[in-house]
Amino acid sequence: MVKEIGRKLIAQNKSARHDYFIEDVWECGIALTGTEVKSLRAGRASLLDGFAHVNHGELWLANVHIPEYVEGTWNNHTPRRDRKLLMHRKEIDKIAGEIKQGGQTLVPLSIYFKDGKVKVELALAKGKKAHDKRNTLKEKEANREMTRALSRRNSGKG
Repeated sequence: MVKEIGRKLIAQNKSARHDYFIEDVWECGIALTGTEVKSLRAGRASLLDGFAHVNHGELWLANVHIPEYVEGTWNNHTPRRDRKLLMHRKEIDKIAGEIKQGGQTLVPLSIYFKDGKVKVELALAKGKKAHDKRNTLKEKEANREMTRALSRRNSGKG
């Protein structure tokens, strides 16, 4: 069997970058059952309400919805169960220390296959207020307008 090479995106949490200031990002593995992997290979997952937490020195991913595998039998998985994340102890301790400082949370940004293994991109994030979200949108729109004007100027149309 040929081993998969490269990165294949399964699901992405686009609202996380809108709702949070992303401070630090880590890639970690995830402990899954067989039917969960098969469901992910079909490209079905939702990170919308997902978050991660440290419990007894272990990192857990909660509220991530991986739907049941359609052709699974009685040993199918529960869609919203807590799943263990695989990281080095030093990284987990660092994350736990930063979360205890307050005002920060762990948010999954994306879940993907990397060389045949399921990985989760996890971010340490701080929540945005409504005015922060508006400012971010204004900056994004201003940058978009600036690049449009530059491209028009460089092409000789404006």
